[in-house]
Amino acid sequence: MSEYITVTTRDGNFSAYVARPKVLPAPAIVVIQEIFGVNADLRDSCDELAAQGYLAVSPDLFWRMEPGVDMSDQSEAEWKKGFALYTAFDYDAGVADIVSTMETARTLPGASGKVGLMGYCLGGLMTFITTARKGADASVVYYGGSTEKHLDEANNIKNPLLMHLAEEDEYISKDAQKEIIAALKNNLFAQVFTYPGCNHAFARHRGTHYNKDAAALANGRTADFFKLYLK
Repeated sequence: MSEYITVTTRDGNFSAYVARPKVLPAPAIVVIQEIFGVNADLRDSCDELAAQGYLAVSPDLFWRMEPGVDMSDQSEAEWKKGFALYTAFDYDAGVADIVSTMETARTLPGASGKVGLMGYCLGGLMTFITTARKGADASVVYYGGSTEKHLDEANNIKNPLLMHLAEEDEYISKDAQKEIIAALKNNLFAQVFTYPGCNHAFARHRGTHYNKDAAALANGRTADFFKLYLK
C-alpha cells in the first residue's frame, strides 16, 4: 500500500511518498531522491523496500524551489532541469528536511522507531552528509556525487554506513573514489563496495546505464545490511 503524507517543518510543509509493508510494526527507511525528484524510479525503490518489510518514505527535497518534481532521465530537457535544480539546491536546508522526515517516519502508525537512510546520486550525498551531521540507525549511499568534497565530515560518521561506488562513474572520478575509500578506510562503521565496469546510476531501474547484475548485487548487500541493523 502506498500514499503521500505531509511533513511539517517550521519553514513550511512538503510531501513524501510512503510505501507500507504488509506486516507491522516495521522499521522505516527514508529514501532520498536523485536530481529527477520523487519519480517512478524512486517509488519503485520504496515499493521494493516495503516488500522487504520496511516503511519506506521518500521526501520531496526540491519543494522549496518547485514542489512535486517528477521526471525521468529520458530527455535532454529533463536532464537540464534536473541539473539546474541540483545546482540551486541548499544542502543545509536539505539536511533539515531529511531530519524532519526521519522524525515523522519514527512516529508513523506501525513504525518500530528505528529509521535508516538511503539515497542515490544527490540523495547519496545527502545521506552521507546527514549521517555525518545528525546520524541514523543505518545508512546506505549509492554513488553519491561530490562526496569527495565533504570528506572533512567523514570522521563524524558514528553509525553503520554502506557505500556503493561505480568504478567507471562519469561523475565521481577514479581519483575521487580513491579519496572516498581512503577517508572511510579506518572508520569502523563504514563499508565501501566498488562495481567494476559500471557507470553512474547503475542501479536506476530504467536508466541508460542500468546494470542488472551489479544492481542485484548492490541491492542484495543493502538488504542484508538493513536487516542486520534495523530489524
